Amino acid sequence: MNVEKDESSLKQPASTQSEAAPEVDGLRPAIVVVEDNALVRANVRDYLSDRGCRVLECDTVSHAEALVRGESPDVVIVDYLLPDGNALELLPRLRSASPSTSIIVLTGHASIDLAVRAMKEGAEHFLTKPLELAALWVVVERILDNARIRRVDRAKVALDRGSINPFFGVSPAIRRLEEQARIVARAHSPLLIQGETGAGKGVLARWIHDHSARSKEPFVDLNCAGLSKEFLESELFGHERGAFTGAVNTKPGLFETAHRGTMFLDEIGDVDQQVQPKLLKVLEEQRFRRLGETRDRSVNVRFIAATHQRLRDGEHGTRFREDLYFRISTIRLIIPPLRDRRDDILPLSQHLLSRSTSELGRREMRFEPDAEAALREYAWPGNIRELRNVIERAVLLARSSAISERDLSFDSRVAEAAAPNFDELTLEQIEKIAVERALKLERGRVERAAARLGIARSSLYHRVHKFAIDLSRF
Repeated sequence: MNVEKDESSLKQPASTQSEAAPEVDGLRPAIVVVEDNALVRANVRDYLSDRGCRVLECDTVSHAEALVRGESPDVVIVDYLLPDGNALELLPRLRSASPSTSIIVLTGHASIDLAVRAMKEGAEHFLTKPLELAALWVVVERILDNARIRRVDRAKVALDRGSINPFFGVSPAIRRLEEQARIVARAHSPLLIQGETGAGKGVLARWIHDHSARSKEPFVDLNCAGLSKEFLESELFGHERGAFTGAVNTKPGLFETAHRGTMFLDEIGDVDQQVQPKLLKVLEEQRFRRLGETRDRSVNVRFIAATHQRLRDGEHGTRFREDLYFRISTIRLIIPPLRDRRDDILPLSQHLLSRSTSELGRREMRFEPDAEAALREYAWPGNIRELRNVIERAVLLARSSAISERDLSFDSRVAEAAAPNFDELTLEQIEKIAVERALKLERGRVERAAARLGIARSSLYHRVHKFAIDLSRF
């Protein structure tokens, strides 16, 4: 009897103690066993399944290629001799189908020449029969650990140089956001983050990933603003060689790179309408196709999207599919603009000042009272990003260690663009703006603000209550 197919080609371990495979987000590592000896295949399957792996089986070269292409498993364990070919023929096809998959070759005809050839074709390990299951497990476990490290190193997107704690501040609004985010981080459903430009949507998305069960896996992000349909499809889904003019090599997409981790699409409202159905397919089925490919691939990612637009009303000319909107907004987080949490402006400013002086090699600096007042009263249409830029400029240009109002350079064009368009406001909205402006100018002193408005103090209190204005902000 051929030793490749002999039942004695598999040795049971002396110990039956089971050790669980490393998991991500409760996801079991996926392993494909390619072996035409049903008894050997069953024993390997049961042994790996007991250790927390998800095991898929097949017994031919053709079936193996299709299975690996569709599932993108972590590991393939393939017998050298199969009914329709051998591992040396299969290896390059598996590498093409799923470049990130590690491959272990089993054989009863071990030789140095065969091992060298298998390694050259992309095998990561070469084990001989009779196979010891405990030894196989040591190899599989090492592969899973190393693959995780490689994926993180390859795919983690560096945090923006100016990013900060997304919950830095003391306002009730930011405390509520932190409470919601801690709950959301434990979930696996799609998430939509909404907020104005510069509010920190990307920072919050990264924080959620880092505090989730997927934190040791890749965080991959892409800003969709201004990207063409063709470029966006190629980046997200990848392409096969020859799929279009210029596609001289096969390219894995970002969804493949983010497998088991988090995929973050910023400014999703700018995604081309023709790409939106493909995104919906990934979200609903966790499957996609590379450009130029006819077979589906499977992927497991947590999807986070962000936008400053109102996706459901066509704002900024956006025509966003309603079914995709409902799918990505299973959970929503809304980041309040900086002007609505003024209690956070000075603590944030002090934090950014300290960090900027350290990064730019300046001595310790401080804000003068007039600078603090200017920072607090400015509308901050660019939110935290604009605040950071204003403080960095001040640190660079200030002539002393005390930053005064004259050292702060606000962008008047941005401020004007952010000013309310009174032609589009209701009388009640205009009244609220007038009350808030008077209170701001008078630093929250109700009697003086009422005099500025030409109304009685009791009338101003009535409007403060009516518009739910927090006097402690001023």
